[in-house]
Formats: sequence, C-alpha cells, structure tokens
Amino acid sequence: QVQLVESGGGLVQAGGSLRLSCTASGSAFSITAMKWYRQGPGKQRELVAAIHSSAGIEYADSVHGRFTIYRDNAERAVYLQMSSLKPEDTSIYYCNVVGYSHGMPYDVWGQGTQVTVSS
Repeated sequence: QVQLVESGGGLVQAGGSLRLSCTASGSAFSITAMKWYRQGPGKQRELVAAIHSSAGIEYADSVHGRFTIYRDNAERAVYLQMSSLKPEDTSIYYCNVVGYSHGMPYDVWGQGTQVTVSS
C-alpha cells in the first residue's frame, strides 16, 4: 500500500515563501503523476499544480509564476515551492499521487498541511 507523508505548512506573511514536501513510500510501485491540491474555508478542493511522468507540468492560473512544482525521483518526493504568497492562498494543501502498485492502479492522498498567509 502506498502512503504519503506531507510537511512544510505554516504561517507566513503576505509576500513570503514556503515549501511543501510530500514523500511516497510502499513496495513495488510506480508513479504516474504527483499533484498538489488545496481547499480553502468554504471552498471546493482545487488543483494547484501537477507533474506528470509523461505529460509535463501544469499549474492553476491563480498560482502560475508564483509556485513551482518539482520532484525527486530517487526519493519519490514532490515539492511545492510557493513564493509571493497572498492571503487568498490560505488553505489546507493536499498531496495526491497516482500510479500502479503490484500491477493495480492506486490513487492516494496525504493528510493535508495548513498554509496560512497573513496580510
């Protein structure tokens, strides 16, 4: 079973930066895509950024140019570098990884990490 551990959230002032980390562990698994979602108070969960093994990188318009997603294949980790943070970026951020384990598809989520941006 693939499991995710997230870290890196916190409180930061507007204009500041934070880096989120998510590491996948398990046995005999491959990764198709690694993604970051967020869910703000009273809002639906939305895709922030994704990195696909075969289809490149995508960003939400609201974070394009401010956030960078990248991965470390050796560590099976994905990172979200967030810069020029705004109060509207305040959300719980979730890591999501999809792929195959023992020949079967999987779709797993991290526990979520709170990011709070003060004005």
